Amino acid sequence: MTILVTGAAGFIGSAVAERLASRGDSVVAVDVINDYYDPRLKYARLRRMGFDVADDIEFGREIRSHTLPGLRFVRMDIADKAALDRVMSGTHFDVVVNLAAQAGVRYSIKNPYAYLHSNIEGFLNILEGCRNTGVRHLVFASSSSVYGLNSRVPYCETDKTDTPVSLYAASKKSNELMAHAYSKLYGFATTGLRYFTVYGPWGRPDMSPFLFTDAILHGRPIKVFNHGDMLRDFTYIDDIVDGTVAVVDSDPCPDDNNVLHHIYNIGGSNSVKLMDFIGEIERACGCTAQKEFLPMQPGDVYQTAASTDALEKATGMRPAVRLPQGVDAFVEWYRSDLNPLK
Repeated sequence: MTILVTGAAGFIGSAVAERLASRGDSVVAVDVINDYYDPRLKYARLRRMGFDVADDIEFGREIRSHTLPGLRFVRMDIADKAALDRVMSGTHFDVVVNLAAQAGVRYSIKNPYAYLHSNIEGFLNILEGCRNTGVRHLVFASSSSVYGLNSRVPYCETDKTDTPVSLYAASKKSNELMAHAYSKLYGFATTGLRYFTVYGPWGRPDMSPFLFTDAILHGRPIKVFNHGDMLRDFTYIDDIVDGTVAVVDSDPCPDDNNVLHHIYNIGGSNSVKLMDFIGEIERACGCTAQKEFLPMQPGDVYQTAASTDALEKATGMRPAVRLPQGVDAFVEWYRSDLNPLK
């Protein structure tokens, strides 16, 4: 297949692009490489994928991986419609995997306009590009945050998602609704993937696994919100990639309304207490964290837990990596020379 992967210098996007190219797909990878978090990590991911780049690359220039012959990269912003149109009109893509987005629940409270730029305007450009170039299937990242104030666990795709508690969550729910409209209007398939708290090697430095590990190993206190009384469905990166690629390979069928649109949870199917998660990191690091207990932060929810029955029924995929195994792999990577931020 010929596949466009957006957000390809990001945590999930780089892993998905590398997996697809490694198995022989022709992949065009794009990313804006913004400074929401340290771009050195994004450039390190690109070098892992075989791109000969320093910590900078000009917009619009295409480069090729020297380890994965079918993999190309272009730096661009999906909110730049003209730039996206050039990429999508220059190659016929069978599938688009849209993993580009402005991430971060708390950051969306401080800088809301960034989310409209990338997550709404950029996503509309993706939908228009798919419509105008004959893409048969758009797979896109949604988020567990769309469940908002829903207190029923585990979260099921049929649960109500009309009570978001952050603009980030609202933007992801908007993506699901926009995709449904385009599938109904124009007949191409759209599949949204609600990712649950992704962690693992090469993970984002603004997420708790990186923040906790970094603080523990440098003797700084960690911030423990809601005084540690929270639960999260931590999902290892390999399970996220397996689920995403399984959906890419699927043959979407119409839903009950005869629309080629589906939503799937991809989670670890195991809600973990925050203090237990911290304990696993302490074990892997070999030292005890100094803890600063704080109230719940705006935009946070008490618990996340995924039902992945629908994904398993559609693709056969089930999460396989348990938390101790995943935390060990992350801490090993963090301490290694592969991590440019340690």
